[in-house]
Amino acid sequence: MTSSLRPAFHSDNVAGASPQVLAAITEAAAGSAVPYGGDELSNRVADRLADIFDCELSVALVATGTAANCLALSSLTPPWGAVLCHADSHIHNDENTAPEFFTGGARLISVTGAEGKLDPQMLSAALTRRQGDVHSPQPATVSITQITEVGSLYSLTEIQDIGEICRQAGVPLHMDGARFANALVALDCSPAAMTWQAGVTALSLGASKNGVLAAEAVVLFDTSKSDELAYRRKRSGHLFSKMRLLSAQLDAYLQDDLWLHNARHANAMAARLATGLAAVPGVQILGKAEANMLFCQLPQPMIARLLAEGYGFYTGRWAPGVVRLVTSFATTAAEVDAFIAGAAACAEPRQKGDNM
Repeated sequence: MTSSLRPAFHSDNVAGASPQVLAAITEAAAGSAVPYGGDELSNRVADRLADIFDCELSVALVATGTAANCLALSSLTPPWGAVLCHADSHIHNDENTAPEFFTGGARLISVTGAEGKLDPQMLSAALTRRQGDVHSPQPATVSITQITEVGSLYSLTEIQDIGEICRQAGVPLHMDGARFANALVALDCSPAAMTWQAGVTALSLGASKNGVLAAEAVVLFDTSKSDELAYRRKRSGHLFSKMRLLSAQLDAYLQDDLWLHNARHANAMAARLATGLAAVPGVQILGKAEANMLFCQLPQPMIARLLAEGYGFYTGRWAPGVVRLVTSFATTAAEVDAFIAGAAACAEPRQKGDNM
């Protein structure tokens, strides 16, 4: 048995796939189809995305988020360039040296900012620092994460501000959208408003964290980069011969707004978790539960006991006592309530002792 006996909140990728996605893979596996993305399903996904984003675009499907991010960045960034990103971003901390590998040596330069978001003034300064100096990597691309690695959201205004800074500096803006759908429903806006209308040049459209088995999309709003992306995908070994099996997943994901339904559910479960834990003695909610990721400060004995009892979550990667809890499309209200009850049970002995 591979699943935890207790609810697992390590990440939203601990969940499997939506039944609709699995059924679509089975259906697509029957018969034969043109390979390497020339099939009907792959063309249909591209058309769906063009309709969803209400613009002309280019799409390249891959199986992992790392490939999506790094192929997007490599299509925008020369080897002598630099990708400016937040110090806490996923590409900076959690993708090994894949960005450097895919770009042929481009450097990642971190920029700070509150709540895991780029500070516009610091970004502007970083974009002009040593500009034109042949001895320094030249700022070539800016990358933001939506939602951020600390669970916060860039507002539309914040994205627009960063997009304008990039436009003035003449550099493209990439969005790591591993949890794009969660951000979209949280902001209650259109996909266009959160991307190209705000100045985003390329999007890594995540799906694996929200109900898909293994499929992500690189979406280029600057279609002049389409050929380069296509060649880079092939060169890196991410052009699947049976591309229809990836396309089938995204086709089902986007059909009848399954992606938005899944994201709304995940966000609602995170809000339920935050509300319940806020009432548990000794638990401090850090920041807001803006989407489906929650950070909390827990007493160390509570953490140890919850882990010992089989509850799953990440701790030890941030400040002492800080844990991360992430809900998914498959998280149930019963699982959320069980974790809250487990935390409350751990808090009871401490509270009784304090009252003695």
